[in-house]
Amino acid sequence: MLISLTTIFITLIISSIVMMLASLLSKKTITDREKMSPFECGFDPKGSARLPFSLRFFLIAIIFLIFDVEITLLLPLILIINSTNIKMWMMVGLFFFIILLLGLYHEWNQGALEWSE
Repeated sequence: MLISLTTIFITLIISSIVMMLASLLSKKTITDREKMSPFECGFDPKGSARLPFSLRFFLIAIIFLIFDVEITLLLPLILIINSTNIKMWMMVGLFFFIILLLGLYHEWNQGALEWSE
């Protein structure tokens, strides 16, 4: 018990140190106008290089990723049906499926699945 707690504590300390070092070393200290502008053969840019990004596309992509991961987590339930207790298997599968359906209902209720806007 003490060994596992020590291991967890050391892992948290090392990961915190690495994250702090990464954030300190990644800061840009010098902001040069030429380095911050998009490259157009040495000329001043004619327009903005940043095109407007559709927030609806971003939300749909995030929803797809979430449900894709959940489906990936549901697939191993089929493989372990023979090696587990059937009642426990059904309870876990049903619980996970209910969470999936509640998430879908929430997204539908919030209007994130409306395509015609």
